Amino acid sequence: MSICMIGIDYHKANVDIRSLFSFTKKNATAAMEAWKKVPGIHGCVILSTCNRMELWASTKEDWEGSLLDELCKRKAVERHRYESYFVERKEREAVDHLFHLTCGLKSMILAEDQIITQVKDALSLARESYATDNVLEVLFRKAVTAGKKVKTQVTFSRADQTAMDQAIAMLKKRDFPFENAVCMVIGNGEMGKLAAHSLQRAGADVTVTVRQYKSGIVNIPQGCSRINYGERLRFLPKCNLVVSATTSPNVTLTREQVEFLPLTGKVVFIDLAVPRDMDVRIGELANAELYTIDDFRLDGTDESMRDSLEQAERILQEEMDEFYVWLDGRDLIPRIQEIRTDAVTDLSLRLHKVMSNLSLQAEEKQELEKAIGTAAGKVVTKLIFGLRDTLEKEAFVDCVEGLEKLYEE
Repeated sequence: MSICMIGIDYHKANVDIRSLFSFTKKNATAAMEAWKKVPGIHGCVILSTCNRMELWASTKEDWEGSLLDELCKRKAVERHRYESYFVERKEREAVDHLFHLTCGLKSMILAEDQIITQVKDALSLARESYATDNVLEVLFRKAVTAGKKVKTQVTFSRADQTAMDQAIAMLKKRDFPFENAVCMVIGNGEMGKLAAHSLQRAGADVTVTVRQYKSGIVNIPQGCSRINYGERLRFLPKCNLVVSATTSPNVTLTREQVEFLPLTGKVVFIDLAVPRDMDVRIGELANAELYTIDDFRLDGTDESMRDSLEQAERILQEEMDEFYVWLDGRDLIPRIQEIRTDAVTDLSLRLHKVMSNLSLQAEEKQELEKAIGTAAGKVVTKLIFGLRDTLEKEAFVDCVEGLEKLYEE
């Protein structure tokens, strides 16, 4: 079994390049179902966010295929044009990357909170698509567990920030008047709601667009006004700032829709979506400033954060060590279970005469035999795994083989 991944992110590719390789839930499901059928691939997971897209797979050790070839074929693009934007990782390098990624140490905003949910959701979607396997299942679950431990045990001063918080901080330096500014947020998904909350905290008057559905109640952040998505162009001339953060593959605002509107002075447009929500040509208009999520990177770390980073590293290393213990021993687990069964059977046979002489009802004897068998199984398991934790792998395998020979006929 081999663990491998390919990834494209904000470090090497701008938002337009990343857009080519982004996935919605629907097309991610279709892609994973197709890749799971590729000979040599045991399981796969797609992690697609605004800042990155990663394709993970567990494969046969001798698999000679290429994840990048499979991805480019799926996206109908030529590999040689885009391979320089991708990073490929395997085995321990890949595992190390996922654990650090999940706790936010590889995010634009250090230790941001959204990535844990995104990794968890990626695993859930792969599971629902029957695309994952036990190796990726355990790997992603352990990474999420590690991310949660870092989040609860380590304090990062920027952990609660979002891209919108970074945008607000940048605009405040340019004296943007957030107090009572009229802002519209297009999109009421997770990122849209976070953007609306951040703008509210900055003192802005926020209106959120929602789409009409045949059933169900659409909730918007408390304190925000709401309009239908179709009314966005009529409302836009009242705005000082417009944010778009949808997961739709379609553009929410085009240059043609904006350029002839009677805007109130210069309007700031912030596109937080991947693929883009806003027509890039909006930035060419004299009365518009256009920003994308790539404009709000957080560069460097403060001196005060070094202790926090070291504490996070210790937690991650412990969790990764646990994963490797499981990974290295997973092939031996069926053999260990068989040894345990044989040992319990051996004990039961040796106790049979003693049990028959006890003055107990038949039902009581059965319960006692069951309790002894359960306890014996636990003791045998504890002893075997105790050996595993104290011996080198080769020595432990020799011990398992020796125990197996005890019960060979």
